Amino acid sequence: MKNEKVLIIGSGPAGLTAALYISRAQLEPLVVSGTQLGGQISITSEVENYPGFPQGTTGPELVELMRAQAETFGTRTVIDEVTEVDFTKGPPFTIKTHSDVYQADAVIVTVGASPKRLGVPGEDEFIGRGVSFCATCDGFFFRQKDVVVVGGGDSAIEEGIFLTRFANQVQVIHRRDQLRAGEALKRRALANEKIEFMWDTVVEEIVGNGKVQAVRLRNLKTGDARELRIDGVFIFIGHYPNSSLFEGQLEMDEKGYLMVDEKFMTNVPGVFAAGEIMDPVYRQIATSVGQGCAAAMMTERWLRERA
Repeated sequence: MKNEKVLIIGSGPAGLTAALYISRAQLEPLVVSGTQLGGQISITSEVENYPGFPQGTTGPELVELMRAQAETFGTRTVIDEVTEVDFTKGPPFTIKTHSDVYQADAVIVTVGASPKRLGVPGEDEFIGRGVSFCATCDGFFFRQKDVVVVGGGDSAIEEGIFLTRFANQVQVIHRRDQLRAGEALKRRALANEKIEFMWDTVVEEIVGNGKVQAVRLRNLKTGDARELRIDGVFIFIGHYPNSSLFEGQLEMDEKGYLMVDEKFMTNVPGVFAAGEIMDPVYRQIATSVGQGCAAAMMTERWLRERA
């Protein structure tokens, strides 16, 4: 059993920012990174919308800078995955990983959320090379190009409208014959001359050579198949928070996002959360950084008041 003052689960922007602030308070936090140091940002090829990088940077480079800065002040990082937590007793709380068992006086949960996947050939292969799950992040790289948006809900239509700022044409591929998005969004999308709709259609494969070049489609009603030449595929069929580990212990909304108060504390005193695990709205590096900062400040204050 290893004893920790503060243990941070997750190593994305929220987790590494929390670690920076906790370590500057001389509490030497431990970050359990998960299987992928940096989370989703580590597979983002280019980042141009994070302040302080006028020439842009890459996801892996930004993660490495954040990690190095936190470790400069005393953060420790282990590449391991949390397999079990016990928040029913404590503090201290028990956290088990594949390799160790820890007890922590406070915990900050920053395990994020994951985009739902289509599960078709080529999807994983071309992530960062034409396949994206974030128009705000990557839309700028598709100036004067043709793209498809997969989905029909609010997120898909919002992101599709956003992409018209850059792309020549945006084709929305939806498996139904009408949108699920709100009426105001529907009207805006249908009135946008850059947006076209392909109803009752699914993507069966994403193809390319080094980067996306086309999608193979099938109409669900007629069975007709076709190949559409395209430069980018933006997939917006939903996100799911990585919260299954905390079921029955931490309060969640109906979609599984952790519920926190104004101090970023969950329903369990001493367990805080930040980033996409509790944020179904913004899902940006900058907002996750701010939430990680706030959660760390509240964690340090909570520990100090209990000392």
